[in-house]
Amino acid sequence: MNIQICVGSSCHLKGSEKVVELFQRAVEERGLADKITLAGSFCIGRCNREGVTVRIDDETVTGVTPETFDSFFENEILQKL
Repeated sequence: MNIQICVGSSCHLKGSEKVVELFQRAVEERGLADKITLAGSFCIGRCNREGVTVRIDDETVTGVTPETFDSFFENEILQKL
């Protein structure tokens, strides 16, 4: 699974650095490094008023925040592996 986290200016202001850290920690703690490839991406083109934009393979999800990360990871990542 390829996951791109937007680190463009808009998402950076909305906390992309923290979301990247949460992704790195979640992948490491669950031993998923062989199943998930993380990458930063400049503007994915789906800016939202709240949160960071993330592309999972060919699907784009908006509004990921540190507060919603755990449920997002469970529902959008773990359930699709």
